[in-house]
Amino acid sequence: MEHLCGQLPFWPNLTLRSDRPDLPECFQLSVLPWAPCIYLWVVSPFYILYLKRNSRGYIMMSILNRIKTVLGLILWIVCWTDLFSSFHEMNQNPPIPIAPIYFVTPLIVGMTMLLATFLIQFERLRGVQSSGVLFIFWTISVLCAIVPFRSKIMHANQENGVNDKLRFTTFYIYFGLTLLELILSCFNEKPPLFSSVATDPNVCPETTAGFLSKMTFWWFTSMAIKGYKSPLENKDLWSLNKQDSSELVVPSLLNEWEVEKSKAQSEQSVKEQATFTKTGAETNHVGGSPEEAEVLLSERKETRKPSFLRALLRAFGPYFLIGSAFKLLQDLITFVNPQLLRMLIDFTKEKDAPLWWGYALAFLMFGTSLLQTLILHQHFQYCFVTGMRLRSGIIGAIYRKSLVITNEAKRSSTVGEVVNLMSVDAQRFMDLTTFLNMLWSAPLQIILALFFLWQNLGASVLAGVAVMVLLIPLNAFIAMKTRTYQVEQMKHKDDRIKLMNEILNGIKVLKLYAWEISFKEKILQIRQKELNVLRKTAYLSALSTMAWTSAPFLVALTTFAVYVTVDKKNILDAERAFVSLSLFNILRFPLNMLPQVISSIVQASVSLKRIQDFLSHPELDPENVDRRNNASEYAVTVVNGKFAWAKQDQPTLDNINVMVPQGSLLAVVGHVGCGKTSLVSALLGEMEKLEGQISIRGSVAYVPQQAWIQNCTLRDNILFGRPYVEQKYRCVLEACALTPDLEVLPGGDQTEIGEKGINLSGGQRQRVSLARALYSESDVYLLDDPLSAVDAHVAKHIFDKVIGPEGVLKGKTRILVTHGISFLPQVDNILVLVDGRVSEMGSYQELLKQNGAFAEFLRNYSLEDIIEDDEVTLSLVDEEEDFPDDALSNHADMVDNEPVVNEARRQFMRQISIMSNDPENPKKMSRRRRCSERKHSELPVEKKEQKVEKLIQAETTETGRVKLKVYWEYMKAVGPLLSLFICFLYGCQSAAAIGANFWLSEWTNDALQNRTREKVEMRVGVYAALGISQGILVMFSSFTLALGKIQGSRKLHQALLDNKFHTPQSFFDTTPIGRIINRFSKDIYVIDEVLPSTVLMFLGTFFASVSTMIVIICSTPIFALVIGPLALIYFFVQRFYVATSRQLKRLESVSRSPIYSHFSETITGTSVIRAYGRNAAFVLLSDMKVDENQKSYYPGIVSNRWLGVRIEFIGNCIVLFAALFAAVGRDKLSPGLVGLSVSYALQVTMSLNWMVRMTSDLESNIVAVERVKEYSETQTEAPWVVQDKRPPPDWPPEGNVEFVDYSVRYREGLDLVLRNISLKVKGGEKIGIVGRTGAGKSSMTLCLFRLLEAADGEIVIDEVKISEIGLHDLRSKLTIIPQEPVLFSGSLRMNLDPFDKYSDEELWKALEQSHLKKFVSNQSAKLDLECSEGGENLSVGQRQLVCLARALLRKTRILVLDEATAAVDLETDDLIQSTIRTQFEDCTVFTIAHRLNTIMDYTRVLVLDKGQIAEFDTPANLIAQKGIFFGMAKDAGLA
Repeated sequence: MEHLCGQLPFWPNLTLRSDRPDLPECFQLSVLPWAPCIYLWVVSPFYILYLKRNSRGYIMMSILNRIKTVLGLILWIVCWTDLFSSFHEMNQNPPIPIAPIYFVTPLIVGMTMLLATFLIQFERLRGVQSSGVLFIFWTISVLCAIVPFRSKIMHANQENGVNDKLRFTTFYIYFGLTLLELILSCFNEKPPLFSSVATDPNVCPETTAGFLSKMTFWWFTSMAIKGYKSPLENKDLWSLNKQDSSELVVPSLLNEWEVEKSKAQSEQSVKEQATFTKTGAETNHVGGSPEEAEVLLSERKETRKPSFLRALLRAFGPYFLIGSAFKLLQDLITFVNPQLLRMLIDFTKEKDAPLWWGYALAFLMFGTSLLQTLILHQHFQYCFVTGMRLRSGIIGAIYRKSLVITNEAKRSSTVGEVVNLMSVDAQRFMDLTTFLNMLWSAPLQIILALFFLWQNLGASVLAGVAVMVLLIPLNAFIAMKTRTYQVEQMKHKDDRIKLMNEILNGIKVLKLYAWEISFKEKILQIRQKELNVLRKTAYLSALSTMAWTSAPFLVALTTFAVYVTVDKKNILDAERAFVSLSLFNILRFPLNMLPQVISSIVQASVSLKRIQDFLSHPELDPENVDRRNNASEYAVTVVNGKFAWAKQDQPTLDNINVMVPQGSLLAVVGHVGCGKTSLVSALLGEMEKLEGQISIRGSVAYVPQQAWIQNCTLRDNILFGRPYVEQKYRCVLEACALTPDLEVLPGGDQTEIGEKGINLSGGQRQRVSLARALYSESDVYLLDDPLSAVDAHVAKHIFDKVIGPEGVLKGKTRILVTHGISFLPQVDNILVLVDGRVSEMGSYQELLKQNGAFAEFLRNYSLEDIIEDDEVTLSLVDEEEDFPDDALSNHADMVDNEPVVNEARRQFMRQISIMSNDPENPKKMSRRRRCSERKHSELPVEKKEQKVEKLIQAETTETGRVKLKVYWEYMKAVGPLLSLFICFLYGCQSAAAIGANFWLSEWTNDALQNRTREKVEMRVGVYAALGISQGILVMFSSFTLALGKIQGSRKLHQALLDNKFHTPQSFFDTTPIGRIINRFSKDIYVIDEVLPSTVLMFLGTFFASVSTMIVIICSTPIFALVIGPLALIYFFVQRFYVATSRQLKRLESVSRSPIYSHFSETITGTSVIRAYGRNAAFVLLSDMKVDENQKSYYPGIVSNRWLGVRIEFIGNCIVLFAALFAAVGRDKLSPGLVGLSVSYALQVTMSLNWMVRMTSDLESNIVAVERVKEYSETQTEAPWVVQDKRPPPDWPPEGNVEFVDYSVRYREGLDLVLRNISLKVKGGEKIGIVGRTGAGKSSMTLCLFRLLEAADGEIVIDEVKISEIGLHDLRSKLTIIPQEPVLFSGSLRMNLDPFDKYSDEELWKALEQSHLKKFVSNQSAKLDLECSEGGENLSVGQRQLVCLARALLRKTRILVLDEATAAVDLETDDLIQSTIRTQFEDCTVFTIAHRLNTIMDYTRVLVLDKGQIAEFDTPANLIAQKGIFFGMAKDAGLA
């Protein structure tokens, strides 16, 4: 510096001791102005590179921008004025000697100003609205210029006037301009042209926020205020930033994953080639031993799996690293404060030090704390956003994958498990990102802290470190144990949720069979296991909490004890003690975090493996089915097909050869379980193709055996993503016989259909599914038994209008799996399947002539002779003339809607009309006219949109503050006295801690009076006693809390479960299952695990904050004045935050369930979605739902940052005032007290921050109690057992049933389904119930079981009014074979007899009578055959037979058959009917029939129409009456 400054002094010696400090001139001329310049020149290359890469558009020149640029140029001119004046002075005569610094500094500063001006413009061109780089530059410039600013004025005062007037002037101009630039850079530019800000109505203010606003998260304030004034709603949320949306995040992740997969594959193939060449070479040698070759080959089997982790790192790593950089800075700044504390204690000791030192130290402490706050929250922001993107990416990837995985893969993971991947595992990753940086940051902090401690206390630190190190294995052990318990608990939880899911899916069946108690026991057993594990975990965590809180104290104790005892000269003074304490406090965080981070990394790695396995599942080969339009006359061909459901399974279908000509109708028939459905699946490409090939020409429509209905409006279910064409839509409804149903539904075709189509009858669901296929206008139709679920006459209508040779689909290729014989004569070809092979194929006549299996099959079931001559001739005539009608239906839309321009077309239409007006064919003409007349009369009516009543009520979210009642509910569950005791223990523990620290400050004051030696033992002893008692109290309080939480969990879950089993059926019809499951999984999980730990943290932080205030006030009472205003600010921030964040959390959790319910719906319908090629649309839908969820999650993250910055600011103020008052009152204060109060203040920020967080978490998590309570208090059905009204055990002896003026409705406020029904049925009568769909047939049976309670009138069974007895007493005495066979996962035995009432012989007998004995005895497990979820591994027919077996076991007086024979072929149907006739001979049987032939020999038939009895008599009389029944019988060919 000598050369640069010449004679000017550079470094200050005595100026700092004076009351008017100043810095020497050379320092002011060199270091101060250079600091900002060096900063800018170092940063700008990176910044410019970054701007080149990321352009946000182009900003128009604004006045602000012009002013900034002009000021920058003026600054440059000012600096160079200085430079030229120096040159000018040199050239004076005689030349004035000038130090080189006067040339160097203006030159550097001038160049820097030009650079700054360039950056201002460059940023404008790249669309930067507010520049952080320049803001920091101007701030540093102003700060550095303050010193010369003051010193120049001081000099001018001392020397009476200014000697160097020019430099004096230019400096103040420079100062003014930099200050102006700083102020201007706080303001924002306009958004870039064409950016989303202009177009998006609700854009996130972050995109346009300035640098300061971004650093302090000021831009969020508008939402905080809005959320405080009124509860936030969805419309108040900002749209998601583009770069966080699924459309950008998911593809980037998937691309990386694809790269990863292809790499793994290429590596594998390279390896394989290498091993083969090696083995080949070696075995050719004489010396090469075959063993070596074997070793090499076995090595080859370990192939590298594609690593999902790498894909994640590549996709999200770079952004995350920015956050890591912030973390590094923050770690370094953390250690400044203890050093400042040491200086402050020094300062209080030296009574002659100038007072401004104290102020400077206080403000420096404040400044570093502030900086630390801002940097820390930037780091968190980056981490959380990364986590959010990770979650979007993972959910997107899993969703996309689930649409294409093979059936085999699907079998290995149930729906629940995959949903878990999405919810739990993706969540784990999200949580991990926030802590991931601790992996390197914690060791760094530990090393730095130890370094400073060593300087402070020397080798005695090692004693403290030893204690910490010894605690690590303890913590690690606890973490490991907790981990194993967690896995165990997850397993129990999964089991519980899976069982619960099945129970809720089959709740109707449980109610009908009165099986609730058995299943409730099962759930409670699992729950008990779960709670036992929870209890163990809780005890462990109590131990670890104790280790956690006692650790810093134990460390301090050992260190200080060793320090004072090792060497007589060592004196523990305030400086050493409190600086060490604050360093130990810094140490405490990384030491505790490290094991946690490691355990959460272990957890995440388990999740990673699960996700990776799922994403690596084999996918369905799109080449399985050849979809190319090769011009053959066959639309569907299968050559030598051999198919299995999984590669290693037995082939289900073998040697299949099928050729279906273009436009023909092929019927597939065969017994139950012979592979009909499998054949359809193979054609869709859903099965593994072992050999052979399939080709299909054109698009495919698919109607599955069990209709898949989405949870949306009826119209959307039919359109399935295709545009709505009124005309076409009407015709489809007409053809599928849905028009009458629409009149019945509350909102017409805008009625919302519940999950799984819950509010449609089976027949309606099937017809909607058919209508969807019809509307899609595909080329090939695969219809898997669509006619089974509908009534006979409806089936006939649909066959005639849709499928048959006359139907809408003629000319299309149709493959129809069917059990209905009556239609077979009208199909082109019949394919007969026997045990997975094609036994014969040909037309109806041919197969009869062949006299093979088919003819045999028919002979047994022929309904008289179906083929009557006239019918055949008629159908021939029809076929010839059917052309015009078909052409019309295709072109009707043209006739109706638009003037047809095309001449040729017009002529064609004219021709058609001539043909159809052909006088010889009046039948056709009238039919056509009828159709068009009806159309025109109908349309105007439909146009009026009715207000639709939604079936599924939107999930209610409580708004506003959580009521105190809810806290009270939780306290009651835990136990009120226990709750108070816990609080009391926490208070004691804080008191012990304060006591220990006051004792320490007294001890350090001994050093001043030199009485240290004599009291060491006593000082150490008391200190230890206080500290250890604190630890014991902590442990004790955690234990009691653990006991309390388990008690609470048990009570709340029990209440919820009891209530849900007692809830009436109507509740389950209107509430999506997902919502109830959510209560059992998410909310119970929160009550089990999250809530107690939140309470623990809340109590801890609350008492910590209070004790800090107490300590500071004790040492500097004047501090009490500041507490008021700070507490006020704190209260406001906290209220704003809690109100907003609570509502955001609620919105987030409400928008979360649709993701999962949509997902599980998708998984159940993948085959349909794929068949129609709707993958992309569903992926989009899922992405939208995820984005909708992130939209409320993102403000949630930011609200935490917003809060953090503000609360920590309050904490920093506390530090500032504690230090200031300590500095002011240093005469009265001992150094020990100063150390105590400031070191406490330094810790308070953390507690304050966590306290607000915990208040808010407590409020959001206590909502779980609220939600569980809400569902534990829904209305219940009648009691299961009414003690004083119990019927006699042998009731009903005869089985007489009487309906007296009986009416019923589904739910309050709906119309009656049955009106004033009166009838008497004698014991042993067989009653058939018929009527078209929606006439109230099923309702009639539900009334017998009291699933629907009477609106009026009553039912009497054998002199007992059923409304008076308990439900279980009633239901256990009736038997039903329900419409949909529901099986639960578990053994077959459990499915037949959940209460273990019957012996094995009885079970086998029932199986024999239900014709399942052969199937079951062929299985290796016999009665313990595992049924998978929903009984998926049995065919629908077999499941139906299992239900029959259940009925045979119960053998009650009254049997109800509800469409029980729907999915069963005729043979099985016959078996069931004969079984029922023989086994239930003396019982009263009610059958809801679809196939009239089953009830023709019943005693009486009841015909229902619109909920009233239309006819009720013997079948013969009814046919003679020529009424409704006669018409139906005629349709079925029975009359």
